[in-house]
Amino acid sequence: MNGRKRILIIEDDESITVGLQMNLQAEGYQVDVAPDGDTGLQLALNQRHDLVVLDVMLPVLNGFEVLRTLRAKRVEVPVIMLSARGTEGDKVMGLELGAEDYVTKPFGLAEFLARIKAALRRDAIARPGRALRSRFAELEIDMDTREVLRAGVRVELTATEFDVLSCLVEARGRVLSRDQIRDHVWGPGHHGTKRTIDNFVLQLRTKLEADPSDPQHLLTVRGVGYRFT
Repeated sequence: MNGRKRILIIEDDESITVGLQMNLQAEGYQVDVAPDGDTGLQLALNQRHDLVVLDVMLPVLNGFEVLRTLRAKRVEVPVIMLSARGTEGDKVMGLELGAEDYVTKPFGLAEFLARIKAALRRDAIARPGRALRSRFAELEIDMDTREVLRAGVRVELTATEFDVLSCLVEARGRVLSRDQIRDHVWGPGHHGTKRTIDNFVLQLRTKLEADPSDPQHLLTVRGVGYRFT
């Protein structure tokens, strides 16, 4: 497995998207997909991803526009660009806008997977000081090891419970709707109900809050969703 790294594929060619999604999931990655530049941009801005695979020729917004906006908003996620056009000018533009790599179609799957692993490895080395462990009063949350401590004692969470928790923690105090949490944890198109999110939050409160009936960290924002403080 790959530490449940999350990858966003922004690609309008369904055959490429399906092939990449299946193979990346088989490698242990979580995968989100978007069929056009605007949808992909919103996913990249509103959810945390470890890497973005970005096609150049996209409907609504092209890949260069998406990448330019991400960098302007200081979203530093590694981006691998895909294009059927392998001209030097396109490659230079992509790299100058901040792409990690530029791959010309058609490409070999094994090589492309290796490029993804290399980009993730370089990103981890380049940002060793990022805050992987966070403290909130008596709670300590380590995003790298997926370990949670409460008053120094390890709390056993299921994989999905941790994914829901990390989604809220990474929002840095922002309110997330149930739909946003669902899309982040299970991916767009998941058919779970909003009650599913409520149940996971209740489970987390039972495990993490001193008084689950009066939570200090996992807060409900009525009519909107949840936030973590």
